[in-house]
Amino acid sequence: MSYENILTATENGIQTITINRPDKLNALNKQTIDELNQAFAAAETDSQVRVIIVTGSGQKAFVAGADIAEFANFSVEQGTALSADGQAKLFDFVQNLSKPVIGAVNGFALGGGLELALSCHIRVASNNAKMGLPEVSLGVIPGYGGTQRLAQLVGRGKALEMIMTADMITAEDALNWGLINYCTTPETLMTKCIELATKIITRSPSAIASAIRCVNANYKDGVNGFEVEIAEFGKNFGTADFKEGTTAFLEKRKPNFTGK
Repeated sequence: MSYENILTATENGIQTITINRPDKLNALNKQTIDELNQAFAAAETDSQVRVIIVTGSGQKAFVAGADIAEFANFSVEQGTALSADGQAKLFDFVQNLSKPVIGAVNGFALGGGLELALSCHIRVASNNAKMGLPEVSLGVIPGYGGTQRLAQLVGRGKALEMIMTADMITAEDALNWGLINYCTTPETLMTKCIELATKIITRSPSAIASAIRCVNANYKDGVNGFEVEIAEFGKNFGTADFKEGTTAFLEKRKPNFTGK
């Protein structure tokens, strides 16, 4: 499938999705969100893809926010629809994928860009990255899950500080706050992401999908995450991956997982 605003490439079970609007600092417009939805959906169903890495083209920006010109004159109804549609198509969609998504944050990750990174299961940032939610400086709030996911990662106080001041933080601060998993140099950013992805690929895809569902359940209203874990744990016993993993362990060999 060909896209106008993103690039995709798959090698050794790792699909890299690159947002490619360098002249706009990779800002998210409606078309880019639609294309990302299509690319993530295709990767989810592609048996050759085991891990997804999402990044931005160039060294200046992962995603420098949403395309403000696209919604500057929206009404209340249009603004509400913009948030709901974006969350469903991209941000919630990424968080709930059964395949691990690693965000490779290079440069600016602002507004919708940071919200996309927050949706990823793992985040790695280069030490030149700057992250923030500047929406209140425009008279609006983060609308793609930022108020929720940021607080889940860094706590209520730090999240409110970032949102209310609209200030950017460094990758070092993001690491100290628990917003990102690793901080690297720009040159080693993708190397670290591929290293993580390569390790994940050796594990059971069916068990990883189960683990994602369990962890996500902890953040859903009205859902008991412990009960989800019990159910998912039990389901694992009916998978080919469980049979292969336990057999390989007893036979003292490396398992060959299929995800079934």
